[in-house]
Amino acid sequence: MKIYTKRGDKGETSLIGGQRVPKHHVRIESYGTIDELNSYIGILRSFVNDSINKAILPEIQDRLFTVGSLLASAPGSKMIVPDLHDEDVELLEKSIDSMNEELPELRSFVLPAGSLEVAQCHVARCICRRAERLIVHLNEIEAVEEIILQYINRLSDYLFVVSRYQAFKSNVPEVSWQPRI
Repeated sequence: MKIYTKRGDKGETSLIGGQRVPKHHVRIESYGTIDELNSYIGILRSFVNDSINKAILPEIQDRLFTVGSLLASAPGSKMIVPDLHDEDVELLEKSIDSMNEELPELRSFVLPAGSLEVAQCHVARCICRRAERLIVHLNEIEAVEEIILQYINRLSDYLFVVSRYQAFKSNVPEVSWQPRI
């Protein structure tokens, strides 16, 4: 099978279900950013050094493929794609709560610094927030399942806590933001 079809050469692409849209459509931007996040989490997996998150990150990548499939589906498409469940959001919440139990109280904003692994977590968080903004924009145009917004919102929280947790477990001091006054 050839990887190229040449159907996108004029700046359009097909959604699941066959509808053609411009490659700059907010739906394409949304699932493209989810794909970027998924790829970045692949990088993050090589930096995370604790068994809990090493087990959860592959699950997150799988769920992001699900989110991408849902976002790539044309409204009203009859194609069957995987779906998200409340348990997927709950897994993130439980992971956040578990890590927070070990972490010192957050008393200031922290800079995305301290070590390469901590900074990588913050980059993933920022990509996740961008994806969330795009999905919220898409939701203003075409309805998006609420659980997608919940999952992506919770995922950005999870990635923030992972950054703190990785610093803590690696004995890397968090870099507090000291605003210039």
